[in-house]
Amino acid sequence: MLKALCLAALVMLTVPVARALANDPFVGKWKLDVRQSRYPARACPKTMEIEMRPSEGGVWYHSDARYGNGGEIHAQYTAGYDGKEVLVSGTRGLLLPVRLNRVSAHVVVATYSRGMQVVATSKRVVSPDGRRMTITTTSVDASGKRSVTLGMYRKE
Repeated sequence: MLKALCLAALVMLTVPVARALANDPFVGKWKLDVRQSRYPARACPKTMEIEMRPSEGGVWYHSDARYGNGGEIHAQYTAGYDGKEVLVSGTRGLLLPVRLNRVSAHVVVATYSRGMQVVATSKRVVSPDGRRMTITTTSVDASGKRSVTLGMYRKE
């Protein structure tokens, strides 16, 4: 009897969490709309695709970007929406670590750090209909110059 009660309690606690993750508007495959995006000169990828899958308390993230000069960048991580730092692996090994914080159902802020200093912040916003995602990234380069990019994505 006790086992049955414990199992029932476990199911009651995990079903809402699983349902919330399954309804995460960030989950899916996203393709960059180059014409609608705003990047500094020669910095916009020719193509970029992002895939996010549900993961315990957050997402598994994978991106592939291809540039006009033939270069490619791939990045991948699994992170919760709890603000804990995780490592990002990429084409050239480990990349800047990231922290994800869910601001609302349709807004997540990703913060990238080097050492103890934040070097980039990306605000990801999914439209109410779940078909578009805007990623606004503010970063600072080694010389202290601030840069803002706007990536517009469409769900595939």
